[in-house]
Amino acid sequence: MKTFDAVIIGAGHNGLVCASYLAKAGMRVCLVERQPFVGGAAISREIWPGFTISVASYWMSLLQPKIIKDLDLLNNGLEVISVPPSFQPFEDGRSLVFWPDEKRMTEEIARFSVRDAAAYPKFVAHMESIIPYIRRLLFETPVDPTTGRIKDIAKAMSLAWRMRDIGRRVYDVWDILTLSAYDFLNRWFESDQILTAFGCYASGAAGLISPKTPGSAYVLLRPLMRDNATSVGGGGLVRGGMGSISEALLRVARKHGAEVMTGRLVRKVDINEGKACGIHLDNGDYIAAGCVISNAGAKMTYFDLIGREHLNETVIDQVSRHRTKSIAFKINLACNALPRWTSYDGRRLNEPNPGSVTIAENSDELEEAFQSALNGEMAKRPYLWVTTPSAFDSTVAPEGKHVVQIMGGHVPYKLSGREWDDAAKKELLDIVVGQICRYAPGFDKEVLHAQILTPKDIEEMFAMVDGHVHHGEMTLDQVFNRRPIAHYADYRTPVKGMYMCGAACHPGGGVTGVPGHNAAREILHDFGKAFPAEKQRY
Repeated sequence: MKTFDAVIIGAGHNGLVCASYLAKAGMRVCLVERQPFVGGAAISREIWPGFTISVASYWMSLLQPKIIKDLDLLNNGLEVISVPPSFQPFEDGRSLVFWPDEKRMTEEIARFSVRDAAAYPKFVAHMESIIPYIRRLLFETPVDPTTGRIKDIAKAMSLAWRMRDIGRRVYDVWDILTLSAYDFLNRWFESDQILTAFGCYASGAAGLISPKTPGSAYVLLRPLMRDNATSVGGGGLVRGGMGSISEALLRVARKHGAEVMTGRLVRKVDINEGKACGIHLDNGDYIAAGCVISNAGAKMTYFDLIGREHLNETVIDQVSRHRTKSIAFKINLACNALPRWTSYDGRRLNEPNPGSVTIAENSDELEEAFQSALNGEMAKRPYLWVTTPSAFDSTVAPEGKHVVQIMGGHVPYKLSGREWDDAAKKELLDIVVGQICRYAPGFDKEVLHAQILTPKDIEEMFAMVDGHVHHGEMTLDQVFNRRPIAHYADYRTPVKGMYMCGAACHPGGGVTGVPGHNAAREILHDFGKAFPAEKQRY
């Protein structure tokens, strides 16, 4: 029987981050992963000979600079490729380039509305006044001031003191957490194209929301959650695909002594007298541990790994109500050639290809697509975010061939009156390729192979309940001290020695690494060990 200080269930990127910090602090750590490889949703796989695909996550925009520095990821194989600005075409022949420079972006918006162009600097200033406070919360452990315990009240007061300079901006933060993206943006902009361009990301946020859903404005903060002005550089594509992040983390974890077991399924957490003591594997093996850490979602952690028999009715009820419905899908293509976007080529920009392309024609079309998914139907014109990594990274496709990756919204987990069989998936592929051909005619003739992942496929492949890539909705009732559930948002669970470190915890989904970082800090505190990195400073 093997014995460790800590065993982590699931070697996704958060599990790897957590393991790296724990091992760096001197703990004996074991990661157990059901797949034959590590990475969870941050993986690169050669799906077809010569074509390397970022199967699920596909863009490095949120991995926090602190974690990259703490774990020295740039010297362990991580290389981020800076790409040209993103692009959005419209059927009337106009288009929008998302220039990072405020002056150029203002001029770009003026092509649609002079009034909106004048409002843009004010919008940017408003967002920049909010985001520092949101970034501060990333590395905070959620507090629970309702226990009545002095130490918890002290923690809440300490957090309030650290945030004391927010002042009247607290109302601005409240607005962005409660308003719809459409209503929030409508305070500055009038052109439907600009409202669509800035608000449509809510359609691709993987949750059961649209730009007109109350509470969807929070999505507008996500592109700003990472400080791209640090010494580790900005976001972009990862050379070799998103799996390179996981491989870099694996190297770090192993350098510090962590052991990794792949192809092993955890059947149950061993709980003795209210304390997690180890894990039982499906092959009958047992691993003893001083603590057990789950990188799985809330429902899987509480119901499958811990078991209802170890939980009270209040906890069971909260976990049961944790919302995980998703309408997101992913399609990966191997192609002879990249899409030739008519309006992009017509502008004769310096770069032959945009960094990424957003397809969302107008706000009404997005809302119709959302309603289709709610009704159990595939949207005929879904939101798409298209990336073409082979345009910038020669390692992911054979010479002269290309990879196109599409993250989309607006298909249901369960179709109305039919199953997600091969015919249904082929229909979805035809819809998506047709949507691209609206703006890049002839692209359908360039497709060689397709991998089609519906919400159900995402659930089965990555053990994400209902196919939710964030392990649950990220609306006001399921964030911070309500994530995953009230009273247990501090990476601990009702079972002593049992922790969580995945996207079901604060601050939620996306390849940030923060849940793993924060969980490791709390675990080390409980074990009386120092965290092996400096605190995040603002």
